[in-house]
Amino acid sequence: MIDRLTVEKIKEAANIVDVVSEFVTLKKSGANYKGLCPFHNEKTPSFYVSPSRGTCHCFGCGKGGNAVTFIMEHEQMTYPEALRWLARKYHIEIKEHQLTDEEQHEQSKRESMFIVNEWAASYFEHTLKDTADGVAFGMQYFRSRGFRDDTIARYRLGYDVPNRQTMPSQALAKGYNAEYLEQTGLCYKTDKGELISRFAGRVIFPWIGVSGKVVGFSGRVLDSRTKGVNQKYVNSPDSDIYHKDHELYGIYQAKRAITREDCVFMVEGQADVLSMYQCGIENVVANSGTALSIHQIHMLHRFTSNITLLYDGDAAGIHAALRGTDMLLSEGMNLKVVLLPPDADPDSFARSHTAEQFKQYISEHQTDFIQFKTQLLLDKVTDPIKRAEGIGSIVASIAVIQNPILRDTYIHDCSIRMGINEQTLINQMNSYIRANHERSYQPQAAQAAPKPTAPVLNTPKAVEGGHSAEVERMLTQLLVKYGERVIMENVEDSEGNIISLKLAQYVYYNLSADDLHFSTPLYEQMFSLCMEHINEPGFSCGYYLEHYNNVEISKAASEMSFDRYKLDRNTNAEPLNDDDRKLKEKQKTERLKEQVDHLLLDFRMCYVEQQLKVLRNRINTCTDNADELTQAMQEYSKMQNYRNVLARQLGSNIII
Repeated sequence: MIDRLTVEKIKEAANIVDVVSEFVTLKKSGANYKGLCPFHNEKTPSFYVSPSRGTCHCFGCGKGGNAVTFIMEHEQMTYPEALRWLARKYHIEIKEHQLTDEEQHEQSKRESMFIVNEWAASYFEHTLKDTADGVAFGMQYFRSRGFRDDTIARYRLGYDVPNRQTMPSQALAKGYNAEYLEQTGLCYKTDKGELISRFAGRVIFPWIGVSGKVVGFSGRVLDSRTKGVNQKYVNSPDSDIYHKDHELYGIYQAKRAITREDCVFMVEGQADVLSMYQCGIENVVANSGTALSIHQIHMLHRFTSNITLLYDGDAAGIHAALRGTDMLLSEGMNLKVVLLPPDADPDSFARSHTAEQFKQYISEHQTDFIQFKTQLLLDKVTDPIKRAEGIGSIVASIAVIQNPILRDTYIHDCSIRMGINEQTLINQMNSYIRANHERSYQPQAAQAAPKPTAPVLNTPKAVEGGHSAEVERMLTQLLVKYGERVIMENVEDSEGNIISLKLAQYVYYNLSADDLHFSTPLYEQMFSLCMEHINEPGFSCGYYLEHYNNVEISKAASEMSFDRYKLDRNTNAEPLNDDDRKLKEKQKTERLKEQVDHLLLDFRMCYVEQQLKVLRNRINTCTDNADELTQAMQEYSKMQNYRNVLARQLGSNIII
């Protein structure tokens, strides 16, 4: 691992303008620089770089960050990979921290396995291109599938000769350890202890991870041998460096195109990926016929939120299109489906159509998943029981979607399409949501209830809900922009001292007084970090968070802070004298405090509304216990009164 001092040295050396300029043509614009955003297509520059803050931000698509996060986003690298990229650029020697013996052994083992896989990939490539058998059999097979030389090179396709001893004997002769040949799955031992190749006599499709390392292989028998063969494909077994449900074929070659197009096409097989690439569609990956896993979805979500499933139009293709879709929806992916004609698959369709024809077909036939599922399950279905089952399945898929506005939109559309009362669908959806929630949060539900706080009784500490999350985000944005600004002076603390409160302290102490905290862990952590340093001379919440040694925090802070670097349109205004400047700053601070107060009241209102729901449920479920019912109704009355107080305060403090 890179030691902390080296990380800080890299960050200090990285000049944001210098780094971004390697990929974007920048022009000076006041104190900042601007250029065309590298993350989406645009004609008018909206990508700004602030050298003083060391950050960049696009006002079109919202992407940006510091030098490290920019490289991560643009080059699709992990955090350590981006640090190493910057270290090479600025000629900084990487110093690793001292690993334990166990860590050293594990790291050495993984590195050795990657080295063996890299050698094997090169060996298979060489065998395909530079040996008589490779050209006669392997290359002939790829030619019969229509694969060009550039495609073969891009995806590092190869061939292994039929003799099962040839590859392992070559590896051993080169000095590679037989232990790693087995652990990577390249070879296995017979009952006699003989080391033989797993992929002998097959064409080879290397699986390259998102970082560019070869993690595994698929070997396919040649067409002339498929008759009577049980396994057309043989894959590397699971190992320390390869888990099939963690990888996607073609992700390394496609990641930049996925980011550029802000969309990924998902197909079933390797040949589908290669043919679509040759057809001019680069943002395509394959899951090799298995249902998508949460690991694969998270990998894709790094590059885009939009996924289109592209499958055959036959029964098998339709079945494949339905697998894992609810998981995609629950992870916030925008899901579309394209079914090809029944006699075609992505491979054959791509080889028989131009890129323009293929893209036009996708544009005309891609369907929103909920609409696709509705048509699939309900079209021409008249049996009431089957129709009810189909509607239940559709509503269950809608229920896993996290965006409440999107859920409501789907429910409204389904109500019109199905001719069913919208409230009926909403009730069914809510029952699914409650069931999902109970399954997901059963451990937390079993925990002891937190200590009650006045004036709210028996209440959770965190305020949850969609509006609450937005209020939390707005308060955190004020922290990033103005956290160190004093917004209250001459305040007496618990010991009688007269102090001034900065915005970060004002929000933190205000909520802590009632034992309240944010439900969003990221925002809660950002406040806590700033509170640790808020009294240090010259401390800036925004700068500290933007350059904090955590990608998620630094990225969020950069996005929240950058709008204050928009150019002031009133650049010709006369300069203010000292008195006017002080008055303007005072007015600005007063408006800022009013805004904070309003958001804090709004936060409490979310909290109270949440508690009223909890109490209503208690009242509905304790009708057989008079004492408990009386207590619940009293608490409900107190809560209503508190809500009315908050409502009056909010009504008199609305910020325009």
